[in-house]
Amino acid sequence: MPQHTPKEFALESAEFRVRQAGEWLGLEDGLIETIIAPRRILEVSIPFRRDSGTRDHLVGWRVHHNTTRGPAKGGIRYHPGVTRDEVVALAIGMSLKTAIMNLPLGGAKGGIAFDPKTMSTGELERIIRRYVSELIPFLGPDRDVPAPDVGTNAQVMAWVLDQYSASVGHIVPGVVTGKPIELGGSLGRESATGRGAVEAAALAGAQIGLPLKDTRISIQGYGQVGAWAARLAHARGAKIVALADVGGSIHNANGIDLVLVDHKLREGAKSVVETGAGDLIGKGLDGATQVFSVDADIIMPCALGDAIDEHIATQIKARLIVEGANGPLTPKADEVMQDRGIIVVPDIYANAGGVTCSYLEQCQNFAHLSWDEDEVNERVISLMQSSFKRLHAFSVEAKLPYRLAASVLGIKTIADSHRLRGLHP
Repeated sequence: MPQHTPKEFALESAEFRVRQAGEWLGLEDGLIETIIAPRRILEVSIPFRRDSGTRDHLVGWRVHHNTTRGPAKGGIRYHPGVTRDEVVALAIGMSLKTAIMNLPLGGAKGGIAFDPKTMSTGELERIIRRYVSELIPFLGPDRDVPAPDVGTNAQVMAWVLDQYSASVGHIVPGVVTGKPIELGGSLGRESATGRGAVEAAALAGAQIGLPLKDTRISIQGYGQVGAWAARLAHARGAKIVALADVGGSIHNANGIDLVLVDHKLREGAKSVVETGAGDLIGKGLDGATQVFSVDADIIMPCALGDAIDEHIATQIKARLIVEGANGPLTPKADEVMQDRGIIVVPDIYANAGGVTCSYLEQCQNFAHLSWDEDEVNERVISLMQSSFKRLHAFSVEAKLPYRLAASVLGIKTIADSHRLRGLHP
């Protein structure tokens, strides 16, 4: 097999899954290629001024994958490992995600290749403003609506909102989601992706006699998604027995004290391994993979992509894997899981709570309304439940694993839209 970097493999995996679903549906080659190909890929130069007064330069991307069903929707990530191919792969995933959830949106993703931890607040602001200024012709509530992703947050989205609004001469809250509540953001957005992943775990677990109460869960990643998934699963009676982040992995068979973990992190601990909440079972990035081999009923990979390859897949003891991250399992790992009878709930459904809440934020912006947090959370859960009902029924009917079933449903939705709209000219 040819050698690939993880980012190249992410794109190869995404394209493979689209093609596999298209072939299962019997789509003609021309339509499959149309769906695989991004609508547009923008690579932009980002010159900016350092606090020292010196000039520096970064490279960023914005990809519109498919906009047949609605405006492009997807996050902006800051990470030193961001590449063009990774951004394309993530945009493909967003197209499938919005189709699975039956949201009137397309798929997009953006990224800038740098480590935000090395920049001051002023430098971060200047970087995102310059990036947005290059994208102005392609952004807008009916064109492309960014959101937070790895390395970005509500404050970054506020700068996106302001830069775009300044360019058109009036405030446009609907141009971005995941923004501060004071600027038209939605309550419940911060927890939405983790909430959706926990609901996916509960719904899939119920199908195999694995209720959340007293279930042992192991989570890789304790950022925005993983931390909320841990808290919300614990609130529903689950026991979080292992956690991992860039510092390594910890384990406690009796359940990790999440209150202690959060307290220590607020006090300055740089990793879960420094919190004293569990036994150290692995140190550093390599040690973070040890979280997958502990005795657990459910594993939730909530960090970056390609976390589980075919080798790690052979070590997993859990009955259910719920993908809180984008693309954490490689296609080879999927094959191992299927052979071993381990159920995988794929990212294009399992972590769709975030984009679902973003859609609800847009609805509030367009209608000039503000829903309370309980109402937003209930709507997210309701949409996750409706989508799972369709996914599970189709999986049983077609005798397909959830991954392929989800891809087929998403691709069919997009393909039907292409056929109905036709080609111009």
